Amino acid sequence: MSDHHVVVVGGGFGGLQLVNGLKGAGVKITLVDRRNHHLFQPLLYQVATTILSTSEIAWPIRRLYADRPDVTVLLGEVTGVDSGAKRVSLRNGMTLGYDTLVLATGATHAYFGRDEWEPVAPGLKTLEDATTIRRRVLLAFEKAEMEADPAVRDALLTFTIVGAGPTGVELAGIIAELAHFTLPKEFRNIDTRKTRVVLVEAGPRVLPTFAEELSAYAQKALEKLGVEVLLGKPVTECSADGVRIGETFTPSRTIVWAAGVTASPAARWLDIPADRAGRAIVEKDLSAPGLPDVFIIGDTASVMREDGKPVPGIAPAAKQQGGYVAKVIRARLSDKPAPAPFKYWHQGSLATIGQSAAIIDFGRIKLKGWIAWWIWGIAHIYFLIGTRSRFAVAWNWLWIYLSGQHSARLITQRETMREEG
Repeated sequence: MSDHHVVVVGGGFGGLQLVNGLKGAGVKITLVDRRNHHLFQPLLYQVATTILSTSEIAWPIRRLYADRPDVTVLLGEVTGVDSGAKRVSLRNGMTLGYDTLVLATGATHAYFGRDEWEPVAPGLKTLEDATTIRRRVLLAFEKAEMEADPAVRDALLTFTIVGAGPTGVELAGIIAELAHFTLPKEFRNIDTRKTRVVLVEAGPRVLPTFAEELSAYAQKALEKLGVEVLLGKPVTECSADGVRIGETFTPSRTIVWAAGVTASPAARWLDIPADRAGRAIVEKDLSAPGLPDVFIIGDTASVMREDGKPVPGIAPAAKQQGGYVAKVIRARLSDKPAPAPFKYWHQGSLATIGQSAAIIDFGRIKLKGWIAWWIWGIAHIYFLIGTRSRFAVAWNWLWIYLSGQHSARLITQRETMREEG
């Protein structure tokens, strides 16, 4: 093994794909992440909506590389990069020297300058976010069951999702199904079928990155489930009592934020240009401008396609970038010609609306409905890590499909972000 040290910050799709691509390359790899697990984010909303448990979509990073002695895994948070000295600083005071650095630090929620909304309108990026949302959804029904004031009860049974991208649409559909089909027989003092699920989008349509015909189908499918879709109406206020949509205040005790993301501070660490969302603008080989030994991939990077459109911040894009950078590093170490500039291959866009409909946009081929839902499910099961997870997720989906019952409806932790009384 050579002394070349590759430090990878971030154990998401891009970071893991890069580490996997360097297997047998003869380098020392240190993988740093703030959490000890890799998370399959595309199914995170199903943890938030009581379909899956946390262990079915997350895996300990150390376990993934237990048989790779070239890989050292550290649980830590990076706070800065000294590109001149080639050192990475961690919050605990530790520093790591590197020969090659790969930043795959992802993104977090963007509240467009209103960060004070976060406690009452959590986003969905981590397992903690998902379990927080799940607790709030389930507690809302429990509190409504015991509430004597009709106005308060209605507010408890009003769920507002801000942002109609894939996450917002998927959350709205599942919450509506949970309220209208799964829970009615379990409560005595309330009729959960009267629950309001409000999906708010400032733009003109849901799922704006999909073809218009698929977007229209998704909206009709949501409305069929009982979701109220409000388009062209920005949110101007979020509080513990509700949300203001345009000039109208809607009492709502559960709000979920799915309206935007902002990148990690990687661009600031390196003092390089970034786009409006904070993503670092990178070279064609995904290296940082003026820093050939530093690469930035995934949601942290702003990468343009040949048609001038940005590469989307989705898992397949991050994996392609991680695999590409691994090839670049291998070529440099072996003094071989560098690969051609990174080129993103779009494999299609997928989104579900509840548990029986989905839309898929493959470009020329567009699918919707029941067939699309099965293809969506097979694709997601395929990309899960490990046979146990694939079997568990497939079994849960089959059980829900046959029985209509969600299996992960436990309130296991105290709600700490808002008073329960």
